[in-house]
Amino acid sequence: MANNQSVRRHLDAFTRGRIIDKLEEGRSVTSVAAEFGIAHSIVSRIWRQFQTTGTANRGFSSGRPRGTTSADDRNIVLQARRNRRQTAGEIARHTTQATGRPISRFTVARRLHGGGLFARRPVRLSSDSHRILIWRERGSRNHPSNIIERDRYGGRGVLVWGGIMLGSRTDLHIFDVGSVNGTRYCNEILLLYVRLFRGAMGLQFLFMDDNAPCHRTVAAEQLLESEDIERMDWPA
Repeated sequence: MANNQSVRRHLDAFTRGRIIDKLEEGRSVTSVAAEFGIAHSIVSRIWRQFQTTGTANRGFSSGRPRGTTSADDRNIVLQARRNRRQTAGEIARHTTQATGRPISRFTVARRLHGGGLFARRPVRLSSDSHRILIWRERGSRNHPSNIIERDRYGGRGVLVWGGIMLGSRTDLHIFDVGSVNGTRYCNEILLLYVRLFRGAMGLQFLFMDDNAPCHRTVAAEQLLESEDIERMDWPA
C-alpha cells in the first residue's frame, strides 16, 4: 500500500493527463492501470477526481484546461443521440456556438466515447451509400434508430398491361417478374381480361393489340379463334 501511495504522489501532470485521455477514449480502468503499471485504485481515484473537479492534478491546475464542462458533455451526447448522422465536427461547431468556447471535433469524439457512443456504419436496407456513419452504443446495431432505409433505382423496368374501351377499363396488370412470352400473354391477359370483356360485350366486341411478338404467337391466335374473338389488324 505504501508503494502505491508513493507512486500516486509522484505521477506528474502529464502522466495524469495521459491516463484521463485513455479513459475518455472508452478504455477500462483495469486496462489503463495495467498499461501504466499502477494499481487499479489509483487510476480509479484519478478518474473520480477528474469527473468531480475537471482536473486530475492534486492541489494545482493542469497546464491543459479541460475544454468542456459536465453540462457540455451531456449536451454533446444528447446531440448525437438526437441526430445520429451528425459528424463530430458538426457537433463541435454547434457546441462552440452555444458555449462561446472553441471545442474541437477530437474533444467531441472523446466525450462521445466516454458516453458510450462510437462511430459505426448503420444497418442498411436497400442502401446505395457506404459512406454514412452514425453514432451508436455497443450492442444496438439493429435498433430502429440505427437503421437507414433507402430506395434506389437499379435501372430495371416494370412491365404492365391495361385495357381500355369507351366508358370502361381493366385494372392495371403488373408482370411482377421475368419477361412476357406468348404463354404468359395468353394466361394472364387474354384469358383473365379479354375473354371476360368479350363475354360482356357480345358479338360487337372488337379486340385490338399491337404487333409485339408475344401478341402474335400461334398460341395467341388459336386462343382468340377458339373464343370467337375478332382482332383488328395492326399496321406493320
